[in-house]
Amino acid sequence: MSAPLFPCQEIGSLQKPSLEALGEWEDRLHFLARLGPVPEEVLRHPDVATLQNLRAAFAIAFLESAGLDRVYDGEARRVEMYEYAVRQMTGVEFQGHVRSWDSKYYRKGTVVNPVDLVAPYHLEEYDFVRDHARVAVKLPVTGPYTLADWSYNEYYLARQPGWKGRAQRRAAQRELVVDLASKVLRPTLRALIEHGCRVIQIDEPAAGTHPDEAPLVVEGFNEATRGLDAEFSMHICYSRYQDLLPALLEAKACRQWAWEFANRDSDGHDGYEVLKVLREYSDTRSIGLGVVDVHRDTLETPPLVAERIGRAAKYLGDPSKIWVNPDCGLRTRSLNVAYAKLEAMVQGARLARAQAEGRSA
Repeated sequence: MSAPLFPCQEIGSLQKPSLEALGEWEDRLHFLARLGPVPEEVLRHPDVATLQNLRAAFAIAFLESAGLDRVYDGEARRVEMYEYAVRQMTGVEFQGHVRSWDSKYYRKGTVVNPVDLVAPYHLEEYDFVRDHARVAVKLPVTGPYTLADWSYNEYYLARQPGWKGRAQRRAAQRELVVDLASKVLRPTLRALIEHGCRVIQIDEPAAGTHPDEAPLVVEGFNEATRGLDAEFSMHICYSRYQDLLPALLEAKACRQWAWEFANRDSDGHDGYEVLKVLREYSDTRSIGLGVVDVHRDTLETPPLVAERIGRAAKYLGDPSKIWVNPDCGLRTRSLNVAYAKLEAMVQGARLARAQAEGRSA
């Protein structure tokens, strides 16, 4: 029996709720039942580990309750997608905070020595999700190109001879990306797979910043996933994807593109037309289709979501290739807005499925 059309998945982050917010959602989601007995005093004054478990159990139940077919924990244990990963390696020293986008900041690091891994990471958080989720699990992990692009690359640049011009900077960047991929990412991915992780999303939000470096994004992805057996996807947001093609198509182990579309879809501009390019290249990978905008509180309606899915299916020529997801992580939205968007997404996917199958929803 074939899988139903248009299954739904998360992309990554959720807002980290306070204790008060967790209490407000408990009656609705009953996520504490997944943790077993927790003393009342511990719930009132949790240590860091307990609070992280509460937030992770909440996020799993939150996403499952909204109707998703693949979930994670909203990155409940991560400081931030860059800083968390850098904390697990040597060779990088943190500097001050810099703005990434909106009102979000991260602690930027300077590479002062060869990068290396302290120990594989995300294992504890994956084990927790695996043990508490009731549907399939998809783990997001920050990719090597983004880790390199968001760092000051002093050590590898200093190794380049002579004047530090464009060619030398490119060579230094490539050396850093390959080291991050081979020494940090691949051992971590291998350990996760040994723990049973089968679906892994490589996040490369920096890929669209320098479209001419798309081959380096691919080289890092291929080096990180080389010799590993899992269902890998690549998440890139807020990019002109046509500028990254056809270079991206050389990502050998990538089985799905998880991309953003709803953010650019408006009256007078078709945010999904770029999918025609993939069809022109005869690319057979599935698409993680962004159908709700994560940077606005305006709620998409299920009919709008269904229309976007139907339009994408027409451009791709194969509706079975589509997974449905938000454009990106939902951490910039309140939990109430995030939940409403996810519900609209799931209902829209259900409506699109019924339309594709010629029946009423």
